Amino acid sequence: MHFKWNINEATPEERQAAKELGDKLSISPILARLLIRRGITTESAAKRFFRPQLSDLINPFLMKDMDLAVDRLNDAIGRKERILIYGDYDVDGCTAVALVYKFLRQYYSNIDYYIPDRYDEGYGVSHKGILYAKETGVGLVIILDCGIKAVEEIAKAKEIGIDFIICDHHMPDETLPPAKAILNPKRPDDTYPFKDLCGCGVGFKFMQAFAKNNGIPFTRLIPLLDFCAVSIAADLVPVTDENRILAYHGLRQLNQNPSIGLNAIIEICGLRGRELSMSDIVFKIGPRINASGRMDNGKASVDLLVERDLATALNEAKHINEYNEQRKDVDRHMTEEANQIVARLESLKHQSSIVLYDENWKKGVIGIVASRLTEIYFRPTVVLTRDNNVATGSARSVAGFDVYAAVKSCRDLLLNFGGHTYAAGLTLKWDNVKEFRKRFQSYVEEHIEPEQTEAVLEIDAVIDFKDINRKLYGDLKKFAPFGPGNPKPVFRTDMVYDFGTSKVVGREQEHIKLELVDSKSNNVMNGIAFGQSAAARYIKSRRSFDIAYTIEDNVFKHGAVQLQIEDILPNENDDSI
Repeated sequence: MHFKWNINEATPEERQAAKELGDKLSISPILARLLIRRGITTESAAKRFFRPQLSDLINPFLMKDMDLAVDRLNDAIGRKERILIYGDYDVDGCTAVALVYKFLRQYYSNIDYYIPDRYDEGYGVSHKGILYAKETGVGLVIILDCGIKAVEEIAKAKEIGIDFIICDHHMPDETLPPAKAILNPKRPDDTYPFKDLCGCGVGFKFMQAFAKNNGIPFTRLIPLLDFCAVSIAADLVPVTDENRILAYHGLRQLNQNPSIGLNAIIEICGLRGRELSMSDIVFKIGPRINASGRMDNGKASVDLLVERDLATALNEAKHINEYNEQRKDVDRHMTEEANQIVARLESLKHQSSIVLYDENWKKGVIGIVASRLTEIYFRPTVVLTRDNNVATGSARSVAGFDVYAAVKSCRDLLLNFGGHTYAAGLTLKWDNVKEFRKRFQSYVEEHIEPEQTEAVLEIDAVIDFKDINRKLYGDLKKFAPFGPGNPKPVFRTDMVYDFGTSKVVGREQEHIKLELVDSKSNNVMNGIAFGQSAAARYIKSRRSFDIAYTIEDNVFKHGAVQLQIEDILPNENDDSI
């Protein structure tokens, strides 16, 4: 897939401001311009951005109901009530449960955790989970990364003497559950200044408040920050403001002294001995934590994350890795099936969205398939499967389009739904699927902008190979951690040529390993273009072409950089074309 390249040309005023800021910070004007585009225009703001401080974390008691939550937890501990930490089965939920459980067990022993079974119980608060709480004598449930819509379930739990503290970050409905406290910065009546915490982030804020209230030093929370980094990366929340602070220090913890469970996953992923980034979490660590919940039960992931013995943890990590291999096989098969269905849909080119359903698809991987189809076809996508007479689905979106609002517009057809701008989950009666498809597609058609269905690549700056050196790359690394809200800068270089040694690589010869030169220097740059082998013939023709890329560490050559090529276009000014 080729992208439409959108080049953010600098104005003369921007260039001047970038030069002045660059001089103050001793960085390239190219990078100073990137800072300005992120709203960072002063030396002091730049220093806070490059070196986020834990002391700048927001006071947790600014979150609505935080005082109520801390009081109820203190009461439970004082009365020696049994406490159940309950969470969703994805990465965010599992890390949130692990964080809260690990922190509290240092001070209190009558504590347990619970992850609902995706296939047996479904998402959120389940009747089976409430029954487990009742049978084990639980008085207080702390629920993480779900619960904001569990009005009926929490009301029933309340009737039998079980209180709930909700820690969630999904969009609430007009009616809130009858919990003792509801911690959710997205509540319309919450003035907490940062709205984009993940579920694990809300759990961390709760523990921060509990520690503050009980005179526990903040330093006791720092070893748990690696969970925050993992959840922020895997849940794709904006890596800005408070999330940036948590991710920055969480990554530091992950690299320097990870928890035993995460240490075992790092080992099993083959990531030992290198500096871990948010990308390593997204593509390596996160999927393995997710895999047990997708293929079996997410509790296995939490067992691993809270494990105290490394040998046991390594054994558990191997099991989770096996789940991940199974998940990849199922995912690959389902994606191929979905692609075949889409390919047969002649009307797709005239439609602004995709809604696919198949009663044989595995519930645990429909979210991944929806993401894949969104990436391939650049349309808001819903993928549904059947469970008895109920359809369960996952929705994924494209940049700038609110898929949660699109799902919500069909709420009269839905049994349940939840999520946020770019991802949502839903259930409905199987008989209503066709009507849902019609209504969802109609909503998208009315509200989506034409450019949102185009694959657009935002180019941050046009540079030459002579501009790429260790100093530039060292300064560029200070922009990390990267993610939504702070993407990796994408650069463009025009009129580059194959050095003569570029070749197709990969199990299915799908990638290109590149050695490139440009017309303005003698620098030979190494690069990798994943999934772009179709361009190999043109590259080997010795004609010039333009590239869009990010600058990365070359993991095979210590101290060297390589270009990760996002797109390749023939150069329009090449006379030989």
